Amino acid sequence: MYNNEQTKQLQQHTLSFLKSSGIEAHDIHSLRNVLRFHEYRYYVMNDPLIADAEYDQLYKALEKLEQENPGLITSDSPTQRVSKGLIRDFPKVQHLVPMLSLDNSYNAADLIDFDRKARELSGLKEIAYCVEPKFDGAGISLIYENDLLVRGATRGDGVTGDDITTNIRQIRSVPLSAAFSSFGIQQIEIRGEVLMNKDHFKAYNDRLEEEGANRLANPRNAAAGSLRIKDPREVGRRNLEAFLYHISDVTFLPHYNASETLKTHSDALQMLWELGFRSPEKEKSVLNDIASVIEYCETFEKQRDELPYEIDGMVIKVNELQIQEQLGMTTHHPRWAIAYKFKARQGTSRLRAVEFQVGRTGAVTPVAKIEPVQIGGVTVGSISLHNEEYIREKNLMLGDTVLIERSGDVIPQVVKSFPELRDGKETAIHYPTRCPACGYPLEKPEGEAVWRCNNSHNCPAQIIERIIHFNSKDAMDIRGLGDAIVKKFYELHYLHDIPGIYRLPFDKIEKLEGFGKKSVHNLQTAVEASKKQPLYRLIYGLGIRYIGETTAKALARKVDHLLDYTQFSMEALQQIEDVGPKVAASVYAFFHNEQNIGLLEELEKIGLQLSNGKKVSASEGALEGQTFLFTGTLHQLKRSEAESMVEENGGTVLSGVSSKLNYLVVGEDAGSKLEKAKKITTIKIISEGEFLSLVGK
Repeated sequence: MYNNEQTKQLQQHTLSFLKSSGIEAHDIHSLRNVLRFHEYRYYVMNDPLIADAEYDQLYKALEKLEQENPGLITSDSPTQRVSKGLIRDFPKVQHLVPMLSLDNSYNAADLIDFDRKARELSGLKEIAYCVEPKFDGAGISLIYENDLLVRGATRGDGVTGDDITTNIRQIRSVPLSAAFSSFGIQQIEIRGEVLMNKDHFKAYNDRLEEEGANRLANPRNAAAGSLRIKDPREVGRRNLEAFLYHISDVTFLPHYNASETLKTHSDALQMLWELGFRSPEKEKSVLNDIASVIEYCETFEKQRDELPYEIDGMVIKVNELQIQEQLGMTTHHPRWAIAYKFKARQGTSRLRAVEFQVGRTGAVTPVAKIEPVQIGGVTVGSISLHNEEYIREKNLMLGDTVLIERSGDVIPQVVKSFPELRDGKETAIHYPTRCPACGYPLEKPEGEAVWRCNNSHNCPAQIIERIIHFNSKDAMDIRGLGDAIVKKFYELHYLHDIPGIYRLPFDKIEKLEGFGKKSVHNLQTAVEASKKQPLYRLIYGLGIRYIGETTAKALARKVDHLLDYTQFSMEALQQIEDVGPKVAASVYAFFHNEQNIGLLEELEKIGLQLSNGKKVSASEGALEGQTFLFTGTLHQLKRSEAESMVEENGGTVLSGVSSKLNYLVVGEDAGSKLEKAKKITTIKIISEGEFLSLVGK
């Protein structure tokens, strides 16, 4: 969409605006263009050129200008994405052209037959095909008139859908305006798919679980459900993405030669890409025969898990639009396209039993025990049923035949039961009223779906799970003290609480089967080393409800000593980055519980760091303002140690390669991150030894 010269010019304007002490009304058009450019770099290219805080600075400047000059507000301004009110309903609208389904194929023979029919109907010996991913999301239809987005709709029944324009405007990879007129187009209807990528889906599901709600089975359900939320601001917070891949209807400007604009489907994808849409331009391939198409589909299937989003197949389309028109449609599907479906990641099994497990926060989770079934190369025998409402919604009974789905590396889920297959031997699933581990009465807080055991300090299951969490890799990282060992030590009365980790009877442990001097020495060393872990790891390890790693780091930065939080009010807690009312209430409750305070005081006496001795001001950090990413196997450091060194010295660890990255630290067997970094000249590629020199080690 932007060539090198335009990129350079817009970046210069960006720097000028960032340095400006005051942006004037006459700059408003240029400022909007700058913000649109950075939205494109972030949401479409996935390669931002400025920091999030810098974008926010420019966005607020535009908001201020528009408040002062309301007559200058335009409908395609970046500030006009977010609606200020709730949507009352979603009226039905008719698509300009019906959204038909695609015919499906499941093997090479189906594709060969599709090619044969297409060649016979067209009278051609060979046909070129455009092959692209079949996105596993929610179908949408967009209409642009005179370069402006005027309507967004769901697929619906294929003829009519729901008008979701307000929610579509929250998806930042969908341009509010696009220069279709530069291609001679006055009105256009384009089709696509709304997705939630795997990382955002996992984060969203984790949030649902923390809030006591049901996890969703797959990203497709998450995307489809998000489109019909009545609060557009919530839609914006869900990090949806949209791929646009088909032009269904076009009205050209008068006296414009339409045949010269779009000759092929690949031309259409290229046009959408140039206009700032996320089209599958980079993922598609134009192939001249069906044998090449089959090979491409089979290769792509092997790589599907490497993609950041879910796909369930490939779509094969006749590339020449004139031949598409010649082939036409049936009442159900176009004759010029077919979907090649990947091998199923679903399977059926029988629900044999349900076990109720107690987690570290007291949440009681039902776990289905099913007859083992192979799904996507993995044997599945246990599946979380999340909570009582989930069991009701899925209409589950013991003995039911159930459909199981496993999408990519997402945890397997029960999709549905098959009541029609019941023979009368099935029995109801009864949720316990008392804790399965300690017998304490269960309670379900108002507004939550999860039953909890509130006997937190005396429930064996919660104690064990808290110790396991405390030892985990992202917390205190005590190697050799895994789940099974913790349970064994608890049963032997060697370990009954977190401080007990530091009083383990190593002389007795050495005599246990499976242990010896070396393994006991390694465990003892790991336990002692954990006393030196930074404060944020301790905070995370304590298992305070709603506190993840990011929030733990934010909490650690705010105090000199952990017990300082006993003096914080709810209002003061909510001033901390990443801390909202729910998190603040959880932190406040933890630091106003006498048993928790006693635990912290005991840990400090043992030698753990409650003081923020590693708190570094920005001016003191040797890596102040620098960003790092690690790839490959490090030999002198564990990855977690290296990342901690960056943060302790004022730097930031990124999750991926982009122009925001300053240093890529390369270990042995570095992969795709290294190849990508080599293409960005501003990234410094260094070894582990060079990194250690930077931090003075």
